[in-house]
Amino acid sequence: MQFKVGQRVAYLKEEGYGKILEINGQQARVEDEIGFDRWIPLTALVYIHSEKYNEDNILLSKEEVEPEMLYREFQEKTGQRKPQTVWEIDLHIEELLESTQGMTNTEILMRQMKEFRATFKKAKSRMIHKLVVIHGVGEGVLKNEIRSYLALQDQIEVYDADFSEYGKGATAIEFHPNW
Repeated sequence: MQFKVGQRVAYLKEEGYGKILEINGQQARVEDEIGFDRWIPLTALVYIHSEKYNEDNILLSKEEVEPEMLYREFQEKTGQRKPQTVWEIDLHIEELLESTQGMTNTEILMRQMKEFRATFKKAKSRMIHKLVVIHGVGEGVLKNEIRSYLALQDQIEVYDADFSEYGKGATAIEFHPNW
């Protein structure tokens, strides 16, 4: 994805966000959330997708409705049994793709979000009780995108997944169809 003047972006190596004012070669002049602007390499930026979630109604293609079973069964990971009403999906890019060669950070984030949205919709349609999304810690860009998407959904409860089981890099979603 190519960046454009006027796009909102987040920073990969630091907290915060901004809006692109100008692009010159491989750098963008970005105005941050408090009104200051500075030049930042395009490779250190990622497009903020969450603003579009309420606009596009997230219509899924056939490929997304029936994605590969990318979530790992708890039993495979730990050897223990867990109810089949609990799903996990690991969004670390190395779990989704064999190689990211030639992909930008934005393209990687878009792929992770596509897999997340497809799995979320599939879990909801199959009346799964709980979905645990392993997004990692990193700079928090993927977690923020996931939480922004979830903020627009009904009949769910969102919280940090069990720290002792997942560390700080996972979000739990419980589906409550009768709320």
